Amino acid sequence: MDLYLVRHAAAHDRDPEIWPDDSLRPLTPEGEEAFRRSTGGFALLAPRLDALLSSPFERAWRTAEILAELDGWPDPQPMTQMEPTLPPDKATYALEAYAEADYLAVVGHRPGLHELASYLLTGEASGAYITMKKGGVLCVRFEGPPAPGSGQLRWLATPKILRAMT
Repeated sequence: MDLYLVRHAAAHDRDPEIWPDDSLRPLTPEGEEAFRRSTGGFALLAPRLDALLSSPFERAWRTAEILAELDGWPDPQPMTQMEPTLPPDKATYALEAYAEADYLAVVGHRPGLHELASYLLTGEASGAYITMKKGGVLCVRFEGPPAPGSGQLRWLATPKILRAMT
């Protein structure tokens, strides 16, 4: 399986006055447009997708909806285990339901997404220092189902790299 970990596109800054519930904080128009321009590069690296999972938080969900606009890509499905502060073992356990997939994408947030990448690569949430830019994608390959420490880092692409590919 190739697992694509996607960090949501650029969102508005936290502002409890405007968004008392941070899960409702949306993408900025500029963030949405920049991410839309990078999807063509992502599609070149990942021409097929069996399932698209996303944190239900607005900014991640909208990022997943933009990905679902790619030709032949599935609609997003909510994955509450990708909320920003949940530990990576919860997300890894949820991924077991997709063990038969060849290509799977998950849209999430910092720090949870970075900790998940580290956990899948090293077996520890803090085992590797990984930084993904907003709208960036990291590909981890597994010979079996996703499990702690069993992944191989295939590539990491910034939004700038993805945009340059098209």
